[in-house]
This record gives sequence, C-alpha cells and structure tokens, in this order.
Amino acid sequence: MSTNEYTDDKIITLEWNEHIRRRAGMYIGRLGDGNDPGDGIYVLLKETVDNSVDEFITGHGKAIIIDVDEKTASVRDFGHGIPFNSLVTVVSRLNTGAKFDDAVYTKSVGLNGVGLKAVNALSSEFYIETFRDGQSRYAAFSKGVLLDSGSKEGLNEKDGTYVRFTPDKEIFGNYGFNMDFIETMMKNYSYLNKGLNLKFNGLDHISKNGLLDLVNDTISEEPLYPPIHLGGDDIEIVMTHGNSYGENIASFVNGQNTRDGGTHLAAFREAITKTVKEFYKKDFDPSDIRQGIVGAISIRIQEPNFESQTKIKLGSTEMRKDGPTIRNYINNFIKTNLDNYLHINKETADILLKKILSSEKERKEMSGVQKKAKERAKKAAVHNKKLYDCRYHLGDKNALGEESSIFITEGDSASGTITSIRDANTQAVFSLRGKPLNCYKASKKVIYENEEFNLLVSALGIEEDSDNLRYNNVVIATDADDDGMHIRLLVITFFLKFFPDVIRRGHVYILQTPLFRVRNKKETSYCYSIEEKEAEAKRLKNGVEITRFKGLGEISDHEFKHFIGKDIRLDKVSIADEDSIQEIMEFYMGDNTMERQQFIKNNLRSEVELEDVM
Repeated sequence: MSTNEYTDDKIITLEWNEHIRRRAGMYIGRLGDGNDPGDGIYVLLKETVDNSVDEFITGHGKAIIIDVDEKTASVRDFGHGIPFNSLVTVVSRLNTGAKFDDAVYTKSVGLNGVGLKAVNALSSEFYIETFRDGQSRYAAFSKGVLLDSGSKEGLNEKDGTYVRFTPDKEIFGNYGFNMDFIETMMKNYSYLNKGLNLKFNGLDHISKNGLLDLVNDTISEEPLYPPIHLGGDDIEIVMTHGNSYGENIASFVNGQNTRDGGTHLAAFREAITKTVKEFYKKDFDPSDIRQGIVGAISIRIQEPNFESQTKIKLGSTEMRKDGPTIRNYINNFIKTNLDNYLHINKETADILLKKILSSEKERKEMSGVQKKAKERAKKAAVHNKKLYDCRYHLGDKNALGEESSIFITEGDSASGTITSIRDANTQAVFSLRGKPLNCYKASKKVIYENEEFNLLVSALGIEEDSDNLRYNNVVIATDADDDGMHIRLLVITFFLKFFPDVIRRGHVYILQTPLFRVRNKKETSYCYSIEEKEAEAKRLKNGVEITRFKGLGEISDHEFKHFIGKDIRLDKVSIADEDSIQEIMEFYMGDNTMERQQFIKNNLRSEVELEDVM
C-alpha cells in the first residue's frame, strides 16, 4: 500500500497556536530578522500598539507607554482594560474579540480577532495584565501555551492593559529591534492621532497638527508652496509640490499605514487631478498635475477590508455600511474643499499652475525624444540580448508574478552565470555594458538618449508610470569590489533621480553573494564576511582551502544557484520619509570625491586595500 495514499489517518487538527506558528506568514506577512521595517517583529509590536490606539480613539486614555530593548517590547495603555473573565480567551482563542461589530470600536484597525493571538503564539514569552478599579488579572504564556494566571488586588494602578512579549528565536532567528524603525512608527501614530502621547523609551511623541506635521517633518526639499491642509469628518489630507520626479504620498486607514495604497489612495490621486483640471478649466495630463506631488491622506471607515492580515493595502470600496463609496466620498470632499482653497489662496494657485505648466513643457519636449527612444529600444530588443526575460510578471493574475525578479548585472560573465541557472518562470536578467552614466546632474532626457537606460526603462515597463513595474523585485547584482560598489551606486542614483517611487515602495534590492569559499575534504562553507570566513576556517581546522571570490563570474554555475534560490540574501534599498534625496545623491554622486572614497573603503566587504575608486 502506498504511503502517499489519502486516508483518514492523514487528517490532522492543529491547535490555534500551532497553526499560527506553522503558517506565520499568513498572519504577519514576512518574518525577517528586524533589518527591514516590514519584518514580522514590527508587525507584532504594531498589533499590540494598535489595540492601545483603538482605546484612545474611543476616548479612553491619552497616553501609551512603549518600551523596547533589543529583544523584548512592552506596551502599557490607559484604556478600558480587558474584562477580567475574558483575559485569557482574547489572547488565545482565534476569532475572539470586541471588534467584530460597532458596539464598542466603530473605526478600528483590528477587526479579525487575530492580532494579540499572533503575538502570543509567536513569542517565547508573552505576559498580559489588565487593570480595572484597583484590581488586575494576569496571564503568562510561552509560544501560546498558558503557563500561569491569577489576580491581584489593592493596586494603585490606572485602568488599562499591559503587554510584554519576546519574539521567539525559533520563528525569527537571531533578530533584533531597530529603534529607528520603531521611532518612525511612533511618529506616524502621533501624526494620525492628534493629542495622543506615545512615550517610546522615555521620549514623548505628540502631534498638534496631524498630517500637516507629518509632511512638514518629512518633506525632503523646500516645498513650492505652503502645504494645503484640509480636514473633515473621517478624512484628512495634506498636499504640496516639489521639484523632484514622481509622487510621494503617504496613505493611512484607521491609523494603519497602508504602504501599498489601495482604493483610498487611488481615489485621492483621481480627485486631485479632476479638481485641478476643473479649477483651471484646462485638460491637463494627470502626470503633469501629480509630478513632484508630496502629501498624505488619512481616512477612517467602518469595518475596513485589507488585502492581507498585514493591512498594507486597502480593498474596501465603502466608507461604512449603507454609506457612500470611498471613491465618491473622497472625490466630493476634495472637489469642494480644494477648489475653495485655491479660490481663496490666489498665490498658491498661481504657483501650482506654474508647476503644472513646467511639467507639461518638459513632457512635451521629451515626447519626440521618447518616441524615438521607444523605436530604438524596440529595434534593439530584437538584436541584443540585454534582457533575458521571465515568464511571469508583477500584475499577472498568476501568483508567480508576485515572486518575479529582475537581476541588473554587469558584463557577459556575470549575466551568463545567472541566466544559465535562474528560474526562468520568475527570474529575469538585464546585462549592463560597463559602468552606466552618472545621471545625478542629468535631466530626464538622458533616459531616452542613453541606450543603457533606455533599454532598462523599457525592460522594467516604467516608461509611462512606475505603477507599471513588471517585476516585484529589482535586484542589483554587482561584484563585491570597488568597481561593483560604484556600479551599484550609479544604478541606485538612476532610480533615486528619476523613479524614486520604485525605491519608496520597496522594490529595489542589492544581492549579497559570498566573498569566500572555505572547505576541506569533507565540508564546504560560503562566507559573506571576513569574520564568517575566519570562524569557519577555525571550525574546519585541518586541510582548509580558502577561495576569495572577486567577481560574480568566478562563482561556478552550480554554486551560484544556491545564492539566488530559496536562501537568497537581499538587502533592501530604502529611503526614510525624512531623508533628502537631493542630499543623498550629492554625497554619493556629487563632487565630494574624498568623502565618498572613504565611505566605500569603510563599507566595502573586501580584504584588499582599495585604491582610487572614482
């Protein structure tokens, strides 16, 4: 009898915590080790803080105390406090909570009855205590298993809830909390909840002006006109313009940072375009209106529908049951209020018009060049092999589209290696010829006149709009030497200058490949740093052979396959909202050669002494 036969004994039922632990990605998205703000340990913290913010929204408690060290986080709010008899249940039984209807929490983020349960199940230590009327109930868990519970009386404590958790190393590996990421999270909470004091590791975060503070604190260039700040029932928007390319619009729903946008962001972009056209009575191209826009939108709706448990993209179409659609609500609000603002503030209206006309002029000047460039790219694509495409792309209905990657590499040797062992379903390769142009001080015209950039833009599918990006991951794969570092900087500068949205949305990565192979007759190890190499050489002891990989082309095909497979190591290229793109590009690609050279010497993962880099 086949052991693979489908019989009754193959059916198993998992406990609630075991299901979360086995399928953690379903509940918190990616896992990670804390080196990315989207990693799971920050989702656990956010799920906990979200509950406390919901208390503030209902009018209970004006402060939240958050303390975090490298491995453990705690959150204390001064809200209702969880009812005593329900304490253990609400953190250990799925689909249990007070947010499935409008009885207590009308515009909450946590509506699925999952949040604290996931925190509990994915923590090696989880402690919760609820305070009410001078008494408390507490419960201690490990990996979702109840270890202890009890009550206390005669306490001098305000009502509310205290949660402390330590993410489990079995799930997250050798993780560590990054305080800068959490600082940004706390600032966003304060911007979205005027009057709420979030005391993070002893530092107060309070906002008096909401989203206006967010834009003023994070805008990376001098705005062309004072930010327009408009608010109403369940909606708040801020907008201004700068001279950068692309759009930089933050979006939020019920206090949740929807990094991937959704129906509300689409409605905001549409409403701005429509209102501006009608105000100036001109049929402007939408791209000219939104070029260089900086802003934010926040809405509060009942029972939001997010596209995943991590809640970074809104799928809802209605503000509330039997209420207006999100699209109509935002359109009507902006049409009325932005139109009024522009009529009253003539100077701002004039500046905005000049900005739109300037963008329009540049676009029209480029149209002829762009048309010729497209024709060249189309002809070149037939005759050259710069792009080795994959079968599935971002936006395809096939789920493999979400896994799509394009490796941007340099030289025939490296591109040939990757191409020969890639997964042709989801991995594409684009081969650069030598070092690309430094476009820091170039106009957008360079994209269409420079063959390398022209073909790259065509391969990525972003000629018209960054929204059309064909690959979920854009991976820069260069040698681990000074030339490789320089090429990496040049490619990143290209994106920062002309397509910053591709970086802001988290699509650009740097491929990490091993610097050393350490082996003896029985075992082979690949090391990504000098420290790893020395540790492995010591561990393997006798007969150790050490090989230094100076270029991607030196790594054999069968070895390289491991480095772009399921164990691929990628470093995300990210820019914080408060980072100035102009200052970043000036440092890396401007005239400060000595400072940049010193930076590369200090950061290049190499044993060799670097000489003149640039």
